[in-house]
Amino acid sequence: MDAFFASIEQRDFPHLKGKPVAVGGSGNRGVVAAASYEARRYGIRSAMPSKVALRKCPHLIFVRHRFDVYKEVSRQIQAIFHEYTDLVEPLSLDEAFLDVTFHKKGKPSATLIAEEIRKRIKEETNLTASAGVSFNKFLAKIASDQNKPDGLFAITPDMASEFMMNLEIEKFFGIGKVTAEKLRNIGVHFGRDLHQLERQELIRMFGKAGSHYYDIVRCEDHRPVNPTRIRKSFGAERTFHEDLYTFETLEEKLTTILEELNQKMERQQIMGKTITIKIKTSKFEQHTKSQTFLQFLQDQEFISTTATKLLREFTPLFPEGIRLLGCTFSNLNTTQADEPIQLTLDF
Repeated sequence: MDAFFASIEQRDFPHLKGKPVAVGGSGNRGVVAAASYEARRYGIRSAMPSKVALRKCPHLIFVRHRFDVYKEVSRQIQAIFHEYTDLVEPLSLDEAFLDVTFHKKGKPSATLIAEEIRKRIKEETNLTASAGVSFNKFLAKIASDQNKPDGLFAITPDMASEFMMNLEIEKFFGIGKVTAEKLRNIGVHFGRDLHQLERQELIRMFGKAGSHYYDIVRCEDHRPVNPTRIRKSFGAERTFHEDLYTFETLEEKLTTILEELNQKMERQQIMGKTITIKIKTSKFEQHTKSQTFLQFLQDQEFISTTATKLLREFTPLFPEGIRLLGCTFSNLNTTQADEPIQLTLDF
């Protein structure tokens, strides 16, 4: 979907159409959850601090999120997908992989199916979507970003290799800013540069991910579209309006986070064996501490004691100021397929 949250706000509130809109909070600690294309022209992106966004675009309009509405629209879109194939793998509320090798509509090509789905989405939600079509997931994802917004792009087998050779390394799906910087530092700026590196050299530099980079630049991605993805973690976090500096204050916030997590996990009957505490300092440096147990964690007092112990290990960082605190459970017992997972931010 194109600028999903922001586009829904512009659809539902016509006075926002054609204006730079950010879904999020405009406060000192606010974060942009989504930006309209009008806002993106000013360099505004999701996860950007709101005060930075306002410096880039002083007339930026902030609106509060309405996740219930976004989820309902997502369900509409997912229903359309399932009319064409049962092999739908949601990535988030607004994005999914579809395998249409064997589909339900009798269309002669994936490109025609993608075009019809985009048309249906527009008719039923009054929102635009972009699609990428190719012979594997990696290339389809790359293609989906080529003609945004409201576009379609196909990478065919005969053009794939040349396309990858000329693709900027920052546009490789799965290669983030840090990895891209490391690659640029060794002279890798395009796919053709990455193609020159041996698999073992990439593994030495990036671990298992290096083997993946070696394959994808050669257009090799054998991952199936998986309609029953299993959730790997369950967590919650808080960004504070003011930096926190004491263990006692952070412990109080951690208690609130744990209570929220416990309620959600009990409702979904989820347990985990690994608990992780995450903090982010005032300098935006992120740190984590984890502990794994042989049995699933159920005793809330034991969970609280463990989480508090992990939090205490960050004590030397407290004088810097802590802007974010989070807790996550992983190694879960869940075996059912999840709905698309959308991260929530505090505004």
